[in-house]
Amino acid sequence: MHRVKLADDIYFLGFNDRRTHLFENYWPIPYGVSYNSYLIVDEKIALIDTVERHFIDDYLEQIKAITNGRPVDYLVINHMEPDHSGALRAVVARYPNITLVGNKKTFDMVANYYQITDQSLEVYDDSILELGKHKLTFATIPMVHWPETMVTYETSTKILFSGDAFGSFGAMNGGVFDDEIDLNFFEEELMRYFTNIVGKYCPHTQRALKKLEGLDIKMLAATHGPVWRSNLNYILDRYQKWSSYTTEPGAVIVFGSMYGNTEKMADVIARQLAVRGIKNIRVYDASKTHPSYIISDLFKFKAFIVGSCAYNNELFPSVETVITKIEHMGIKDHLLGIFGSYGWNGGGVKNLKTFADNMKWDLVYDPVEEKGTLKQSKFEQCIELANAMADKLLA
Repeated sequence: MHRVKLADDIYFLGFNDRRTHLFENYWPIPYGVSYNSYLIVDEKIALIDTVERHFIDDYLEQIKAITNGRPVDYLVINHMEPDHSGALRAVVARYPNITLVGNKKTFDMVANYYQITDQSLEVYDDSILELGKHKLTFATIPMVHWPETMVTYETSTKILFSGDAFGSFGAMNGGVFDDEIDLNFFEEELMRYFTNIVGKYCPHTQRALKKLEGLDIKMLAATHGPVWRSNLNYILDRYQKWSSYTTEPGAVIVFGSMYGNTEKMADVIARQLAVRGIKNIRVYDASKTHPSYIISDLFKFKAFIVGSCAYNNELFPSVETVITKIEHMGIKDHLLGIFGSYGWNGGGVKNLKTFADNMKWDLVYDPVEEKGTLKQSKFEQCIELANAMADKLLA
């Protein structure tokens, strides 16, 4: 557990979770995750968000130690997701006179999750909460990534407490601030967090970035991952790029293959892309790679080339999982290629065509489908599919 000063009277309270395998019981977190809360000790004492319930006992003891036993006056709730509100009931039980600070949508959720219906202070955009030397203002950023989400800004230190926005997977291995950690190590986990947790709501993220433009921000304090104080442009530029679907020339190739025939086609396509000068090529077996890594790379690279064998006249199940997730995310503005194989009846490529119709991406070449093992005519069509994609990427 980390207890770190962000500024005079402002503390970071963060807990590392290296035991959980799946965040939200779905997303792999091989490097763990942190849950960050913040405490301001002034004439009035304010907590900003809490932590996952597993850490309640240590969390309450740390608050008591920092405040010298003084009661906490306010709990600011930027985000109600239970990994951040999990200690809410315990905090209220410890400090029965505490006031919960949030917006109208916050308190509907407080009532539904924790059956607490009083002790609330409703705030709006530009509301002010005086703590003494420190003053808090608020801005709602709905659907980044829940409807009640807001951010809290401390006006004297210019710290923005941003909830899940600007967060990251990955436990804090000693370092807390961005200038104390290897950003190259965090890059993938930062992007995987954005693309999979926030990425469905890119238009809302764009609106939020626009809304926060007027703030003079010296530090970004999110509820997961590092606190940003030296490299704010690093994280802000990436959020701008990712949420506007700005990609690099490169290809994500995903296949589902039972006996290797569809995989052969994927390798032919990948090789020809490399021959044509495309260096950023990622080839994934959908049965082995979790969709979170594929989606992250899809936000990075312009081309998506997907292949499936037929499976009971349908898509191969692991490919179906990937494309269903991509459809759900609503990712925009990509180039698309389709291929696949079958034994006695189709189903894979047919359903990938439905995916193409739904996504309305630029299908660069007619779908290539082989019966049985890869033969010369379809081999050549795989080459042509790769050439058509390379032409687009290099244009």
